[in-house]
Amino acid sequence: MPREAQTRALALASVIALFVLCLVWELWLAPTGRGTLAIKALPLLIPMLGLWRYRIYTFRWLSLMIWLYFAEGAVRATSEQGPAVWLATAEVLLSVLIFIACALHVRLRLAAAKAA
Repeated sequence: MPREAQTRALALASVIALFVLCLVWELWLAPTGRGTLAIKALPLLIPMLGLWRYRIYTFRWLSLMIWLYFAEGAVRATSEQGPAVWLATAEVLLSVLIFIACALHVRLRLAAAKAA
């Protein structure tokens, strides 16, 4: 199904982009402390394999877990100054994009299973 493949590609690309954003943000662009907050990117490695392998369970739990990144981005976008505001806004947008892609993917897969 081409729409399922598109939502999978969108979710996977967005998770990779969020992973890179978290690392670049905390290590080079606007580090907090000694850059130890970059550890927040590590949990994003877990769903990458499940998305790559097309596992619907991964899409389901990722759509719930991603709200932690949304919340962190929303808080930091409203409480920090300088480039961190734009980086946090990008984190919020990527989180919403991941949620939408995962939700659409699950909906399409369940509809296809019901039709079959």
